[in-house]
Amino acid sequence: MLRAEQPSLPADFSSVNKLIPNAIYQMRYATRNNFVGSVVDGYQARQCILKTTAATSLQLVAQAAKTQGLKLVLFDCYRPQRAVDHFVRWVNDIEDTKTKTEYYPNLDKGVLLGDYIAEKSGHSRGYTIDLSLAQKNEQGQWQLLDMGGQFDLFDPLSNTDNPEVTAQQRANRYTLKNLMAKGNFSNYPMEWWHYTHEQDSQQTTKHYYNFPVLAY
Repeated sequence: MLRAEQPSLPADFSSVNKLIPNAIYQMRYATRNNFVGSVVDGYQARQCILKTTAATSLQLVAQAAKTQGLKLVLFDCYRPQRAVDHFVRWVNDIEDTKTKTEYYPNLDKGVLLGDYIAEKSGHSRGYTIDLSLAQKNEQGQWQLLDMGGQFDLFDPLSNTDNPEVTAQQRANRYTLKNLMAKGNFSNYPMEWWHYTHEQDSQQTTKHYYNFPVLAY
């Protein structure tokens, strides 16, 4: 019996799972634990894939986090265009509000397209990542830092500098921001978890990829 060939990544992409094996890979869109409420199109494995430049820079961030007793928690990395299209269909389905209480309690679903959900995402270029940090609790278990709001909460509370979060929550957000700066990642101010590598802004051609997220 012939053995199935291992899928290969496109040129200039790398598996972060292999580069940073000790990170926590939640990879929400490969699960039902996300604002759509189902596995998102294009996600067939809980894998973090990035352009190699961004992936190797993230290694530096992980190493710096380790010196502070922290670990990276990855929610999303490269995102196929087909997944973005899935998000847009979800926004336009006004009858589907089953995740409203958890993910957009204070906004109408129709206003999410634009600032929160884009028809073309930087994630699909391979330089953008959504993440947080974890540290060990008294029982020795890794626990997410309190950022004053969960990943993908579509709400002004998610703005990195929202004045309503506590001093500790703000400090946690800035711990992440300062660590990411060591890898030349910049924050999207509306979402404390959203970072893009500086290499993305240096690309003369913006290409949006559509290959699936597999166990590369």
